[in-house]
Amino acid sequence: MGKKLKNIFTEGAIAPDFISNSIANHSRKTGIGGHSIFLGQVRADVVEGDREVVAIDYTAYRDMALEKAHEIREETFEKYDLNCMHIHHSLGKVNKGEICLFVFTSSKHRSPAVEACNELVERIKNELPIWGRELFNDDQSSWKVNT
Repeated sequence: MGKKLKNIFTEGAIAPDFISNSIANHSRKTGIGGHSIFLGQVRADVVEGDREVVAIDYTAYRDMALEKAHEIREETFEKYDLNCMHIHHSLGKVNKGEICLFVFTSSKHRSPAVEACNELVERIKNELPIWGRELFNDDQSSWKVNT
């Protein structure tokens, strides 16, 4: 049996207290000199004139996404001198204004944390089999296209 893959998924929105606790827990790790954090938030985009996004319903090919996330994680640790890395992505319904992606990197110095965090976000958006269906104020929906 292979290594158990780290679960990156959270059902629904990622709670602000989870994010703040994650940050607070790192204050005991005194070898860290820099953190970089990306928070992805659901926007209330308006499309086709008057249709407003009220939520995004996220779905994924879970097993494949976890395998790919593990691969990305390992490659990022090899490339950058990081102390810690955390990835959390929502599944299910996330309302406008709520957090759907939380990426947190830490390193001895600022640059590796910032560069790794930026690369992780791009790779997550481009390589993981995760899809979002935008839910509109008129009770209609459509699949989101990442830009």
